[in-house]
Amino acid sequence: MIPKPPPREGSLGFLYIPPFRVQGISVAGEVTCIQVPELDVCFDMGACPRAALSCPYVAVSHGHMDHIGALAYWCSQRRFQGMGTGKIVCDARIAPAVRAMMQGFVDLERQETPYELIPLDASPGAEQSVEIKNNIFLRAFETEHTAPSVGYVILEKRTKLREEFVGMPQEKLRELKARGTEITRNLQIPLVAYLGDTLPGPHLVRDDVRKAQIIITECTFFEPEHRGRARIGMHLHAEDIAEWLRVVECEAMVITHVSRRTNLGFATQRLNELAGAELAARVHFLMDHRTNRRRYEAQAEQARQREAELAREGSKTETPG
Repeated sequence: MIPKPPPREGSLGFLYIPPFRVQGISVAGEVTCIQVPELDVCFDMGACPRAALSCPYVAVSHGHMDHIGALAYWCSQRRFQGMGTGKIVCDARIAPAVRAMMQGFVDLERQETPYELIPLDASPGAEQSVEIKNNIFLRAFETEHTAPSVGYVILEKRTKLREEFVGMPQEKLRELKARGTEITRNLQIPLVAYLGDTLPGPHLVRDDVRKAQIIITECTFFEPEHRGRARIGMHLHAEDIAEWLRVVECEAMVITHVSRRTNLGFATQRLNELAGAELAARVHFLMDHRTNRRRYEAQAEQARQREAELAREGSKTETPG
C-alpha cells in the first residue's frame, strides 16, 4: 500500500456584502486572517494567504499566535513581491513586543525587512485612529480577552450641508461661508467593526459598533453546556450573539473563529433557535463555504438579470440612425 496524499488545504472563506468583500480564514485556536480588500486592510495575520498581500495594512487585535504568527512573513512577502512596506496597526500596549518579535527575525535572517508600526492608544477616552484611505479611518478600542486586546471600527468621514441651508442658492452659501458661518456638519459613518477575541461587554454596544454596516465577530462556543468554557477562555458564546443581534443595526454579522469541533449546520440551527429566524438571517459564517457559494451564485445571477434589463431598456430608448 502506498501512503495517502496529504489533506488539501481549505479554500478561503468569502462573502460579498455590497460594496465590500469579506474574505479570509478563521478557525478557533488555529488561525485568523480576515481581509476587506476595498478598505485596504486585513484584521489579524495568523496565516498569510496570498490574497492578503494586496492589503497595505494589518490591524492586529491581540498577540496570540493564531492571530499574529504570520505577521513577519506578510511584511517580508510584500517587500519581496514589490508591493511596498507593510503597515502594522496594533494596540500601543503590545507595540514593544511586536517590535521585539520583528527584531528576532532580523537576528535569525541576518537581513532586515522594512515595516511601519503604528501603535494606537485604545483606552477609553483616547481611542486613537489612523487614516488608511482618503477620508477612511481605522479606530481602535479596548476589548476583553486573556491578553491585551482591541477591536477596530472603520469609519468614513463625510461633510453634509446643514438642514437649515438645504435648497439655498450657491451664491448665498458662499457668502455665508465667507462670513465664517458653519454651513456643513461632520459625519462619521461606521462601515465595518471587527471585534477580535473578546468577552461580551460595553464595547459590543458602542455607537460605532452598533451602527456599523458590517460586524465581524468571533463566536467560539455554541453548545448550551459550554457557557462556562466561553467565560474561562474569554470568548463569545452563541447566546451572547443572540442577545447582541437584538440591539445592533448591522446589515450583516460575519461569524469567525468557530472551532473545528462545531458543525456549522448545528451552529446555524442554534442561532435560529436563540435569536429567531428574522434576526439570524443577518448572520453569515465566514467558513461555511457551501452556503456562501450558493449565496454568491444567487447574487451573480441577480446581477446578470439587472444588466440584461438595463440593456433592454437602453435598446428601447436608442434613436435609429
